[in-house]
Amino acid sequence: MSTPKELRYSEEHEWVKTEGDKVRIGITYFAQSELGDIVFVELPEVGDEVTADEPFGSVESVKTVSELYAPISGKIVEINEELSDSPEFVNESPYEKAWMIVVEPSDASEIDKLMTAEQYEEMTKED
Repeated sequence: MSTPKELRYSEEHEWVKTEGDKVRIGITYFAQSELGDIVFVELPEVGDEVTADEPFGSVESVKTVSELYAPISGKIVEINEELSDSPEFVNESPYEKAWMIVVEPSDASEIDKLMTAEQYEEMTKED
């Protein structure tokens, strides 16, 4: 399983990559492997606010529909438009092509509360 060390992780299986004063968010390799083939991704609009631990969108696989939970609070400044035409990117490239949203955090200290790669790997071993 792939768990990039430079990212932070939520208990809901989202990853966070800090990029200056913004953060890029997607779902983990573990999450997409549990869901199966992703056939649809629903994302919010640029300008929307997200709240930590609250749903911001969903992914639909051949098995189920799962909500996406914001790992941090803030304002959405970019969404990955390519996922509407190519939801399979979530399975093929969860950390590169399949990022979902970019957020300007309202409280950057929330990132520090997320898990490290090692903590996330430990959590997913128990699932």
